[in-house]
Amino acid sequence: MQGADMGSRNRHSAPVAADQHRGDAVTAVQDMSLIKRFNDLMPNWTTAPRLRQLCAAAAAVMIVGAAIQPSAAEPVPAPKPSPRATQLSAAEPKQRAPQAPAQPPVAKLTTPPEPVIPDPRRNVPASIFTTFDAAQKAEAAKASTYLSSLQTLVGQFVQVGPDGSKLTGDFYIMKPGRVRFEYDDPSPISMIADGQSVVVRDRKLATQDVYPLSQTPLRYLLSDRLDLLRDTNVVSITSDDLYSNIIIEEKNAVIGTSRLLLMFGTKDGQLKQWTVTDPQGYDTTVAVYNLDTTRRPDPSMFKIDYTNYGTPPG
Repeated sequence: MQGADMGSRNRHSAPVAADQHRGDAVTAVQDMSLIKRFNDLMPNWTTAPRLRQLCAAAAAVMIVGAAIQPSAAEPVPAPKPSPRATQLSAAEPKQRAPQAPAQPPVAKLTTPPEPVIPDPRRNVPASIFTTFDAAQKAEAAKASTYLSSLQTLVGQFVQVGPDGSKLTGDFYIMKPGRVRFEYDDPSPISMIADGQSVVVRDRKLATQDVYPLSQTPLRYLLSDRLDLLRDTNVVSITSDDLYSNIIIEEKNAVIGTSRLLLMFGTKDGQLKQWTVTDPQGYDTTVAVYNLDTTRRPDPSMFKIDYTNYGTPPG
């Protein structure tokens, strides 16, 4: 502001006559004397520097079994508070990548979206010789680039089980391989992946089921880099005015064939939901919303305690 005022005076000053020069010089000296006295009276301010997240339990649960569904509907004592308000921190600031330019704020949804339930009668090609045209390959490349760009992701989810029951909660992702799903009351379920294993915990029954992350569809959503057409068995790519749909099929000699349907917004390219079809043909759909890619979850949220089944760490 001071520089602007000085510039303003310089722009609007006019040359003075020689006989006025001495009087103006005296006036300037007086002005400088007054300014110095004023500055001497001002305090010397200093300003201190200010210190200033698939992926879903449904995916792992449906691939390894849907045993948690009955207990999720029973009233239980309130679990440990969700880490949404305490576990997001600015820890390890030196490791954070430079932030992208600020984007216009996006209004958060106050009510969960209504998941799109796939038609159970749908026929999905299962041939390993499926081929795709240029437009379909472009859709797969776009989805691959989007998923690979995500390093942290925090948001909320709505899960619809095979029986139509709905569960809600919050999820936290930190690549590579780490995710945490916290279900809202009254569900006693939580799910944590630490990069190697996935555990599904039931606080009411004090049980914990452990599975290799490599045997669940979560590994696709938690990979640092992903090329869907190269790294997975894509059997279908379709799109309409609202969604771009990509179906991945996985065959296992022990548990059978399962499928993962990924749905992205046609306009914004963002992940909207996914559906896991287990080997028995049952679907579990998870819709995600209020996604935030700028917040960094606390790494301790993804530590698995193999001795304490009741309360997850964090």
